[in-house]
Amino acid sequence: MAKENKAVQEEKLNDPSSKIEAIKNLIFGENIAAYNSEFDNVKKDISSKKKELEDFIDETRKELNQAIDNLSTDINIRITELEDNLADKVEMLDTKKVDKNTLGNLLITLGEKISQK
Repeated sequence: MAKENKAVQEEKLNDPSSKIEAIKNLIFGENIAAYNSEFDNVKKDISSKKKELEDFIDETRKELNQAIDNLSTDINIRITELEDNLADKVEMLDTKKVDKNTLGNLLITLGEKISQK
């Protein structure tokens, strides 16, 4: 077992990536931990800002949908009012205006009645 551990340790010492890792630890040592901590803080800050933005977008989307619904309802009410108003105007015109055929027939009938007397 001791021979296996030695073999693994020798393999690690001969591995170029482990040598680079060892050199990196010697050069940067404490700074790496500080950098990692700072990166973690930045990641957390970015994550919280992302969550705030997503919440803001959701809230804005809800407000816009509500405004669109309100506008749609208002437009539908106004269109209905305009249709009713137009129908009233058409009905008023129908009662004020006499059809040409009807007027012609009335005049013929009036003329006949006058000629009979």
